[in-house]
Amino acid sequence: MVHTKKVSYSYQKQVAMALKLYYREIFGQNINLEYLFPSRKPNKLPVVIARKEVLKIIEKANNIKHKSMIAVVYSAGLRVGELIALEIKDIDSSRMVIHIKSGKGNKDRIVPLSEKTLSMLREYYKEYTPKRYLFEGQKGDRYSSSSFNKLLQAAAKRARINKNITAHTLRHSYATHLLENGTDIRIIQKLLGHNSIKTTMIYTQVTEPTLLNVTSPFDD
Repeated sequence: MVHTKKVSYSYQKQVAMALKLYYREIFGQNINLEYLFPSRKPNKLPVVIARKEVLKIIEKANNIKHKSMIAVVYSAGLRVGELIALEIKDIDSSRMVIHIKSGKGNKDRIVPLSEKTLSMLREYYKEYTPKRYLFEGQKGDRYSSSSFNKLLQAAAKRARINKNITAHTLRHSYATHLLENGTDIRIIQKLLGHNSIKTTMIYTQVTEPTLLNVTSPFDD
């Protein structure tokens, strides 16, 4: 399974622990399975795109609904599940915030509402008049996450961006662009809804100014 299927590091460790417990309780044996699994979690950097690429993707989206969905995810740093769970009442234009309810870990939070995003949402609302969920599916229920990722990837393809663009790419880009603009890492942690600052610290590896400002010897 480890070598033939693409399963996460966390899932692999769970399987190992379950097997070790089974052998210890049933057979009274302590077995070592560490050789089957990576010694540590792979340190993969998040995929990030430039702000101009985000704007190009929004421009190439099919309609104002799709444009608005992409804009909301990027401008507020949302997970796709948080996007499709948004209700109309969660958009607070008087305070210019978006209420994220029951996010990851069932934690509520608020994030700033972009003025440009609000303008797009007003245009979208006027044309589509959703009833409960901000972005409805064909039957008036929640929009599906798979449908969102499909429309996002289609827009990215039309924008000629040759990367695997997902909702999380936009979220990663949001966090990275905030950090590049000088936003404190703990503020970004709260905006993203991370429990641990360690999770947010990954973005410092993408934006480390001392690394980004190094000139390659090839360009000297």
